Amino acid sequence: MERVERLKTGVPGLDEIMGGGIPRGFFVAVVGEPGTGKTVFGLHFAWQGVREGDRVIYVTTEESRESILRQAAMMGMPLARSVDEGKAVVIDALMRSRGDEWSLEELTVEELVNKVVEAKRKLGYGRARLVVDSMSAFWLDKPAMARKYSYIVKRVLYRWDITALLISQYSITTGEAFGWGLEHVADGVIRFGRTVVGGELKRYVIVEKMRQTRHDLRVYAVEIESGVGMRIAGPTEARIEDLRLGGAGRRWAWPEGGERL
Repeated sequence: MERVERLKTGVPGLDEIMGGGIPRGFFVAVVGEPGTGKTVFGLHFAWQGVREGDRVIYVTTEESRESILRQAAMMGMPLARSVDEGKAVVIDALMRSRGDEWSLEELTVEELVNKVVEAKRKLGYGRARLVVDSMSAFWLDKPAMARKYSYIVKRVLYRWDITALLISQYSITTGEAFGWGLEHVADGVIRFGRTVVGGELKRYVIVEKMRQTRHDLRVYAVEIESGVGMRIAGPTEARIEDLRLGGAGRRWAWPEGGERL
């Protein structure tokens, strides 16, 4: 049987859940509501790429480049230095500053793909990592196009030896995605969630889908600490059958009378 090359995520405990990491060349949907840890996870994935000598491209649509680099530094990841050294590119799709080489002037899928390819060419030949935070911004005004746009991104960029995390935002009020389809196109789906237990916010993650992988189906607790970043604390009491996935009112449900949000 052919061995699957896997990329480490940089999050302690997460790679083991996925049999050693994310298969090279995969496009993985990272989904969940705001505040669940999606951006921190994306930064870990990018920083691990820098550490391993990969070409790293990070696209930010909901924070400025400066904000993303500050957040990375707060987690102990000096990504700004890597950008200065030409080891990584951060594409700013929020500020859209004319004259900025790594800014999207138009928030379109075509502009995104072209700029990512340009960044890959500049960084050079070799294994590449891409984080798009988030893809939802590209179809906010036309959510029915989410699946088609996701397919275009995957089809074009697959040829460039890119392993990608494509972040998708979910509404905190309804639990619904801003456009359906990314999960269907993706090779893997990693879902982050949150609830309140005993008056304290708790974060969780579950790997719902990862092709070519015998992945763990349990819900895992997530901890995020300044200066350290994210780590997986261990499986929770929740089971996959206790988790309502998709649709309005989706939440993390606890078995046997446990607390829930």
